[in-house]
Order: sequence, then C-alpha cells, then structure tokens
Amino acid sequence: MGKLRSICGAVLLCAVATTSWAGGVNPMVAKSIGAIEEQLGKTPATDGQERIGVLVITLSNPYWVTMKERYGEWAKEMGISVEVMAAPTEKDLKSQLNTLEAMVAKEYDGIIVTPMDPFNLIPGVVKANEKGIPVVCSGPEVDRDGLKQADGVMAGWISATFQDQGLLCARDMAKSLPKGSKVAIIEGIPGAGQSRARRAGATEGFEEAGLNLVAVEPGNWDRNQAYNIATNLIKAHPDLRGIYCANDVMALAAVDALEVAGVKDVAVYGTDFIPEAAEAIKAGRMAGSTTFSQAAWTRGALLYTLKLAKGDQDLPEKLSIPITLVTGENISEFDGWR
Repeated sequence: MGKLRSICGAVLLCAVATTSWAGGVNPMVAKSIGAIEEQLGKTPATDGQERIGVLVITLSNPYWVTMKERYGEWAKEMGISVEVMAAPTEKDLKSQLNTLEAMVAKEYDGIIVTPMDPFNLIPGVVKANEKGIPVVCSGPEVDRDGLKQADGVMAGWISATFQDQGLLCARDMAKSLPKGSKVAIIEGIPGAGQSRARRAGATEGFEEAGLNLVAVEPGNWDRNQAYNIATNLIKAHPDLRGIYCANDVMALAAVDALEVAGVKDVAVYGTDFIPEAAEAIKAGRMAGSTTFSQAAWTRGALLYTLKLAKGDQDLPEKLSIPITLVTGENISEFDGWR
C-alpha cells in the first residue's frame, strides 16, 4: 500500500470534497488517481488566476461531454479556470485547428489538446510555442517527426496504451470462442491514432487466439455507419461470432443491428464505457468495454499542465493512465465509476 499512500491523503480527500462526488469515491477510481499522483507529486499552490484551455475532439460524442464535466469538477476543486472547446464533428480537422489557434490567442497559461489525427494540430502547436504557452498532448499523439520538422515542441504527453484496449477485448472474447471462429473489427477513422492502435491490439489478440478475422471496416466513430456495417457483416458471415468496435457508440449500434436482425450469440465489445454501454453490459446486450478513469485522466492532465506552466522541471516526459476491462462479470465493481 506504500505506493498508493496518496489515496489516503490529499488525493482522496480532494476527490471526496468535490460536491458532485456524493457518496464518496469508487475504490478503483481512487486507485487510478493514486497511480497518477505518484507520477506527478503534490498539487502546486494556486491563486485563482491560473487559466487552462482544453481542446477535445467533439462535444457531439457523450464521451467527450463527460470529459468536459470531469475537467470542470477538478478545476473547481483546484481553484483554477478551465475552458473546454471542441470541433463540431469528429471529422472536421480544419475546424479543430482553427479552434486551437483561437485558443492560443486567448493566452492561457497552458493548453491541453487531443488531436483528431497526427498532423492537423501541428501549426497551432507551433503558434502556441511562439507565445510561450506550454501545450500538452492528451490521448492520441501529435506526430513527433512532423512536429520536429515544423520546429514545434510539445511540453508533455499524456496517454493510455490504446493498443491494450483492443487487445484486452479480443483476449476476453477469445475465452468463450473455439479456434477458427469468425470475428470482425469496426474501427474508427482510419489513420486516427487511437483507432489505429485499438485495431492493431484487437488484431493481435484475435491472431494469438487462432480466431478468423474476416473483416476490418471503418465506422468513422459514427453510429449509423456502424449499424450498416454490422448489418452487412452478419449477412456476409451468418456464422460470425464476435465484433470488436473501437468505441462504444459504434458497439451499441452493432448490438442494435444484431437485435433487429434477430441474430444471437455474437459477442460485441466496445471502448470508452459510456453510461449507455454500462447499461447494455448489465443487461447482457454488450459483452464488454475497456475504460480508464476519466476523473483520473482529467485530474492528471490539469495537474501536469499546471505544473508545466509553473516551470516545474521534475516531471515525467509522459504521464501514463491505467486501462481496465469491464464485463458482465465485474461490472458491479464499477458503480460510481468516473
């Protein structure tokens, strides 16, 4: 327990003190927060004047809406100002860059960015560098070579091992399927960092288990596209036994398609563990989803960026976020998960 001593100290007390956390903190969330605190150390003193900008992908996805809420909760607790902005859709790369450039003009003390693809935000990062604003990449990475070629610098990196998300789901699916069973992947936007990594992880898991990966289709994070893909998959492969989707929105669409077609015994796994997915797992409609604590991630992102903005040199180059798998067997442990 020594390595998680901060759970019993400032971190857990800070979480409990947040008014929206009525009823206390889920022990697994507290453990994730403690793991991040071990990497970053204590929260620096603030005077209420600190301003952090956060650029996410889109607020049309419930996952990012929840992330915005978590950022707001921690900002209030830490006594700092946070503004969360986003592009209109998950495909509007130019709009996301324009939003970042507008944020640079606001001269925040630090900016946290989650890029849509590895390259679209590089010009905005360079502009932030010119103004001396530290930028932290949170999630899928801005391309390091492209950034270097543009003479840009990223102050810090925050990431979960997205490949493990696909790998965990594929391995769990394989536990209940005989070798040779047909499975498929519905990925997000081809080329997007987290989509590419999740697809690679799932592919690795299926291959090591001897499952037959019959299709990899781009759902572009879109519910309607994923629904149509799943509908076509079960027509083309009536003996399909499993589908891994790179986010829960697409996984829920696949579940809907299977139910409309009257197809049973196809295990569907997703990623992000959004509330609707949690209900589907509890009801036995979805087999599982991978997740990390959004509360832990957002607290870590704010603390990391705040310390960088204050010139703290004793920080890791990259902040790592723990990942976990949720299934029908362990979902009861996730009550109060944030």
